[in-house]
Amino acid sequence: MIALIDYGSGNLRSVQKALHYVGADVRVITRPPEMREARAAVLPGVGAFDDCVNALQRQELLDGVRGFIASGRPFLGICVGYQALFERSEEFNSCAAGLGIFQGKVVRFAGQPGLKIPQIGWNQLEIVQPTCPLLTDIRDGSYVYFVHSFFPQPVEPSIVATRTTYGLAFASAVWRDNVFATQFHPEKSQHVGLRLLKNFVALAA
Repeated sequence: MIALIDYGSGNLRSVQKALHYVGADVRVITRPPEMREARAAVLPGVGAFDDCVNALQRQELLDGVRGFIASGRPFLGICVGYQALFERSEEFNSCAAGLGIFQGKVVRFAGQPGLKIPQIGWNQLEIVQPTCPLLTDIRDGSYVYFVHSFFPQPVEPSIVATRTTYGLAFASAVWRDNVFATQFHPEKSQHVGLRLLKNFVALAA
């Protein structure tokens, strides 16, 4: 069973349908005890960093997620669920502390002539870590779908799995041990996103 974490926001239904499509047994959970039997977990996200972190805190899921990750089971963060894995965000003068799984902060795209913020639409992946299990059978230069104005800046370059260029090159996916995260939305990225989710589900088998 894969636990899909529901904190009252996020693109829950689309992620659930995509995971079902690639063969996963998915259970939507709202409290840490519901994660005990899960073989893997997914934290989706849409919206603001503080809203996500504060909702997780209210549901006692911050420590629940940290404990799940510490157990060594596969974990996937998507969009704001990716950003929440870092220490803090500059979004709207954010004051909430992130999960702190990765060192670094979340920053906004700098305004540039001709650069539309947020980035909404398809963009390419530059694969940095071809050995990342999530990227099996995904080609360098593949297109995936983004909707975001902010992105994390990891302190450790070694965790960057893919980069994407939008005004500047940023870490569009990261990986360390059992933790994976993407700034793009695999559930909206058609065959490439479904391949990535299938790879994640295989890790939980």
